[in-house]
Amino acid sequence: MNDKFFSLPPEKQQRILNAGFRVFSQNSYKKSPMSEIAAEAGISKSLLFHYFRNKQELYLFLWDWGAKITVDYLTAYKCYELTDLFEMMERGMQAKFQIMARYPHMAAFTIKAFYEKDPAVHQKIQESYRAAFDKKALNALSRLNPDDFVPGLDLTMMYREMYWASEGYLWESLQQGEPDAAKMEADFRRLLKFWKEIYARKDVRHECHSDGESDEAVREAPGN
Repeated sequence: MNDKFFSLPPEKQQRILNAGFRVFSQNSYKKSPMSEIAAEAGISKSLLFHYFRNKQELYLFLWDWGAKITVDYLTAYKCYELTDLFEMMERGMQAKFQIMARYPHMAAFTIKAFYEKDPAVHQKIQESYRAAFDKKALNALSRLNPDDFVPGLDLTMMYREMYWASEGYLWESLQQGEPDAAKMEADFRRLLKFWKEIYARKDVRHECHSDGESDEAVREAPGN
């Protein structure tokens, strides 16, 4: 727990977080200047080092914060309570759009950090990612009913394929500049429809129906 940072007003915390996400997402770890992060956050470089001892600490803090805020939003959207995979993914999509509105560069930072090779952060990032992914996959798969899918389907492979496709699409979208949320949502809905058509059993296929409930989740989401 970084007591010095968390003693700041929430608005100032968010400025520092967003500045860090932006600078680290657009540069390698080594070439990301702390002075630029401080200037963008509206504080001095020495004050930034008062909150974070060095660049490594800030970088890993941002990685952990991204993981925490994602879990917070997915929990608010009740993603961890559902047994319908497609409903779970649709709500997850809505949660992530809310995160993007609050932290515009967090997704790009997360992808950049995953591929970062600098030894100062590489191993810890990979260990953290693997532990989080395995936990998330186990949690999701444990709640699925095999009878909802085509007979004989490898649910673990299906989950991984959908996850990889989603991450690949996000990476591609972020390479094209400022993400277009409306286009991303439309594309993802098409992906969901495609996955339902090939993975769900015909007699249990149905449309996602989270529209009314998602509004409630937005009100419950962190920061709202």
